[in-house]
Amino acid sequence: MDYLREIESKRAHDPRGFGHDKKRTCVCVPGPIIVGAGPSGLAVAACLKEKGVPSVVFERSECLASLWQLKSYDRLRLHLPKQFCELPMMPFPDTFPTYPSKQLFIQYLEDYAEKFDIRPVFNRAVVSAEYDGGLGLWRLRTKATEEEEEVEYVCRWLIAATGENAEAVEPRIEGAEEFHGPIIHTSSYKRGEAFAGKKVLVIGCGNSGMEVCLDLCNHNAIPSLVVRSKVHVLPQEVLGKSTFGLAMFLLKWFPMGVVDRFLLTVSRLLLGDTAQLGLCRPKAGPLELKHFSGKTPVLDMGTLSKIRTGEIKVCPGIKRVKRYTVEFENGKEEDFEAIILATGYKSNVSSWLKDNDTFSEKDGLPKKPFPNGWKGECGLYAAGFTRRGLLGASMDARKIAEDIERCWVAL
Repeated sequence: MDYLREIESKRAHDPRGFGHDKKRTCVCVPGPIIVGAGPSGLAVAACLKEKGVPSVVFERSECLASLWQLKSYDRLRLHLPKQFCELPMMPFPDTFPTYPSKQLFIQYLEDYAEKFDIRPVFNRAVVSAEYDGGLGLWRLRTKATEEEEEVEYVCRWLIAATGENAEAVEPRIEGAEEFHGPIIHTSSYKRGEAFAGKKVLVIGCGNSGMEVCLDLCNHNAIPSLVVRSKVHVLPQEVLGKSTFGLAMFLLKWFPMGVVDRFLLTVSRLLLGDTAQLGLCRPKAGPLELKHFSGKTPVLDMGTLSKIRTGEIKVCPGIKRVKRYTVEFENGKEEDFEAIILATGYKSNVSSWLKDNDTFSEKDGLPKKPFPNGWKGECGLYAAGFTRRGLLGASMDARKIAEDIERCWVAL
């Protein structure tokens, strides 16, 4: 950070709302500021560096890729083949398996940061970011994790790279405060050993919910899965080939509807009628649903076979929770000893970015649909909000770096 110019600003009154009667350190950053040191933030920083543009990366946690390192279960692997998950300018090593484990993916990200000499400022949370029209610059209030004093940063370009999964979604469940056992989100779940021999209710039938149920089975727990809505379940591979990769290839030649019908036919042949297992499919095909709503189909890794054998029980939505039991929407009650919320994550951009034009306050995602959501106004950019995983984040990173480079060279 030797290119930062630090100045001390003493303001008796701050008309822009960044502090009143308070001494504040102000740091002027000549290049962009990137908020978030996950895969999206690292990808943008690397693309900028490759074009000769220095940047500063702020990360509120103590490490890069905190969602992967601190808030994911141990058995997690990339659900898509590695070639669809690599960051710009650095493929995965040939020695890595097709679906790298959580540990291997973290190693890849650490090697990526080292290769491009990306050194995030850890334990530095952005309290708020606001565009100052008078200065033509972005002003960020930041605070270190263990300190009270805030530091203000000023920059021309601001890149929000906190992603779609910054905060856990924990829905309110009637009576949850009465439940005698633990109620945890999957962000706190590591492995099923602690639940051996216990009846566990998993709420949410996305990829995380399905995989946590499978992990619980493998550790001799007795899981049940709450399925509240319709869901597409696809095989992870078809004849040894990635289903996702096959779909991407077919989309080059056929319309989305045709590819959807092919995927559903193959899924019926390989997985059977999932509706008989309590997993009804939506009317829209898996690709169409993903494109228009962002809802990702589930890739089966063995959970369906456990549902067929009865090792995993499918349950309807919850009406309320009691001390020892859960009452379902169909009126039935059942005892459980723990509840795991596989209810996903959400963006937190709206909590710190004072900008109503680029991001939606409702879901914290860009208002412009893909592929145009990466660029906002006044030097604001968004990386990793495409609902298209790491592939989408890499696309954003390249576009952002190219756009900023044009301005940087002109200075």
